[in-house]
Amino acid sequence: MAATRMIPMHLNKGRSLLQCLTDRISYARNGEKTENGAFVTTYACDVRTAEEEFLLSKREYQKITGRSYQGDVIAYQLRQSFKPGEIAPEEANEIGRELALKLTKGKHAFLVATHVDKAHIHNHIIWNSTEIDSRRKFRNMIGSAFIVQRISDQLCLEHGLSVIKPKPREEREVFTCYQKSKTNRSFLCEELDNVLDKNPKSMEELLTLLKEIGYKVKMGKYISVKGIYQKRFIRLNSLPEGYREKDLLLRMGGENIVNPNLIEKPKQKLDLLIDIQEKMMQGKGVGYENWAKNYNVKQMAQTLLFLQQNNIRERELLEDKVKLLSKQFREISEQIKTVENRMKEISSLRTDIINYTKTREAYVAYRKSGYSKQYFEAHREEITLHRAAKNAFSKLSDADKNEGKVKTVKQLSEEYKNLLENKKRLYAQYRSVKEEVKSFQIAKRNIDDFMKKTTVGMETRIKKKREQERR
Repeated sequence: MAATRMIPMHLNKGRSLLQCLTDRISYARNGEKTENGAFVTTYACDVRTAEEEFLLSKREYQKITGRSYQGDVIAYQLRQSFKPGEIAPEEANEIGRELALKLTKGKHAFLVATHVDKAHIHNHIIWNSTEIDSRRKFRNMIGSAFIVQRISDQLCLEHGLSVIKPKPREEREVFTCYQKSKTNRSFLCEELDNVLDKNPKSMEELLTLLKEIGYKVKMGKYISVKGIYQKRFIRLNSLPEGYREKDLLLRMGGENIVNPNLIEKPKQKLDLLIDIQEKMMQGKGVGYENWAKNYNVKQMAQTLLFLQQNNIRERELLEDKVKLLSKQFREISEQIKTVENRMKEISSLRTDIINYTKTREAYVAYRKSGYSKQYFEAHREEITLHRAAKNAFSKLSDADKNEGKVKTVKQLSEEYKNLLENKKRLYAQYRSVKEEVKSFQIAKRNIDDFMKKTTVGMETRIKKKREQERR
């Protein structure tokens, strides 16, 4: 019994004709699959140079006919698979050769490679689309797959092998759905299940087991892995539930967290209350009004929770906290500006020192020439830079001098490095205080708006009650 499939081979985009032929033929005659070439036979070509001979015949075809092979079929491949345990490799190769001769009628060069690396022995038959005399081409036709199968079945019967008996149409199984092919992510999930079966005690141990089976691991903000046949890394946190970083830690016992990003921080997002009355005047509907009321209730609850967590129970304490943080924020901003200004001064001074050093020889020669106008015109740029540097040195403060002399570039670079580290530290404080100021200002604004609306509401209710009493 042998199943067959015929595949036309086209010229791939971005690759040469020889590269396309070499890729397919090299795979077919692979020594690991054919017992070091023991089960490879050819017709009208040499097994070692089959692709070059195919290419040569195509060039001859182009010269003789003037036609181009670009975009056309460059070769044909036929896969012939036999039932496991029914045939020997030598006989399978002989059947493949007979099949190729009948299909090509001996007019096309071909190669037959019998692969024995799988449970089922199978042939890879590749023949040149151009005839041996380079005058015609093999033309595929409608229904050629049935012709190939019929010839293959006839050869199998002649060699005493079984054939595939086609089922009547009414007995054939109808497929209404097809199983989805496995993705790289699904394969990774299976590998993670297998690794977890080995009871790793920590994330480091789990990643080590993944490396042992061929996965590459990339540590960063999140952990990513890449298998042998994958093109891109897959982030663990992008996998389905049960396979993300925090889920894997829970499955291992919940200990030894190696990634600080796995620690879920409580979300405290404060926002200002919505002025519902103003929105309604802008044309919002009843639905928006109901949503806004619920939103305001949630924001007030969040605001009260925020103040409780910060141990603020009086309005005066809240106002003092806002003032203190605002003052701290302004002080940090001033410190950052001071540091940045000093860094600019150092950069400018370093440039002046470098310019002074580079142009010193030219200026000394200018002075020796008696300040010649001709020499000045020839070295105008260098002399101008030197004078500008000297002028800048005369205006330096004591901070830029060391024992009366201008600091060296090395000393200034060291100071610049320290200032840069200080700036990074200040910016971290700046961002932290800025967020804190924003949160307390929103909380204060929400409390003020809530108290104002409550007071107005009470006054309105009292006014209505008095009007009713008068009536």
